[in-house]
Amino acid sequence: MSRSPLARLAGRWARSLVEVTDDIGALESGGRWAVAVPYSGRPVLARFDDWSAADTVVSGPWVGPDVASWQSSMDENAYRARVGLIREAIEAGTVYQANLCRILSAAMPDGTADDVAGLHQLLERGNPSPYGGFLRLPGHGVAVVSASPELFLSVRTTESGRVVTSGPIKGTGATAADLTDKDSAENVMIVDLVRNDLSRVCVPGSVTVPALLEVQEHPGLVHLVSRVQGLLCGDVTWSGLFAATFPPGSVTGAPKSSALRVIDECESAPREFYCGAFGWVDADAGEAELAVAIRTFWLRDGVLRFGTGAGITWASDARREWEETELKARRLVEVASGSWSGDGR
Repeated sequence: MSRSPLARLAGRWARSLVEVTDDIGALESGGRWAVAVPYSGRPVLARFDDWSAADTVVSGPWVGPDVASWQSSMDENAYRARVGLIREAIEAGTVYQANLCRILSAAMPDGTADDVAGLHQLLERGNPSPYGGFLRLPGHGVAVVSASPELFLSVRTTESGRVVTSGPIKGTGATAADLTDKDSAENVMIVDLVRNDLSRVCVPGSVTVPALLEVQEHPGLVHLVSRVQGLLCGDVTWSGLFAATFPPGSVTGAPKSSALRVIDECESAPREFYCGAFGWVDADAGEAELAVAIRTFWLRDGVLRFGTGAGITWASDARREWEETELKARRLVEVASGSWSGDGR
């Protein structure tokens, strides 16, 4: 089925594609862009001319995979074994924390009913999220849809200058009563990491933590969320901001450089769009809103993929970490395995 380039981000439909590039430096040239920067792979930046808040676009049909057809890049035994390896790295002093992820995949049953705009509609109803959206670029191999609850970077222009905010999530439970001291300690470690990242591009002394360890409710689970904020230095470019902060600290670990090496050794499938950055940049206004691409699906060559993971610390219990990845995936996979007729029903 022929489909045109389309995105929906922050409640706006983006149409009239102008260009697609993998050069983050292109953001310096102006325009409003849909941005998908994979954890592993080349960035995707799509500049659209028309960003409309009117909800007039009809999404195409979606028929998702059978729930039972999903396969994991790691089964429970393999995942728990790698939790053990990360704990050994922590004991050796290599890292304090590392995020361990696995990739779920399933073949799509109908190539004529695979519009990620339709999947976006399902997620909007079955798992609403503050940073949900999708990007569809036929001819460029890009079909990404996210129901992310986590803010990677927001940039807003104020009288004082450009303010950058990050909202790291660490700590997950089915209810608030399930959150533990381990969750709090994990969150605080990542807050420190994010403070350090932002300090590289912010005015000295301007980086603050206006919110720490807030409990946020989302469909089917709760998270511990903090907020880190700073005033960007006047000469910081978009490329410089990404260089200082990407990949997000909440999906890597601390220290970040060591965590990246441990992740590379332990994970058995590339994360691709999962754990990257997804959202929009208004280069004319100097503003942006980018989510951490968790709770995110991407479709390629008839296969739908979805990532799930957990932060591993010395206090981690391997069984509980596996169960956390199951909790994070269960509702989203069920929603994506549903159907959308494409005519608003």
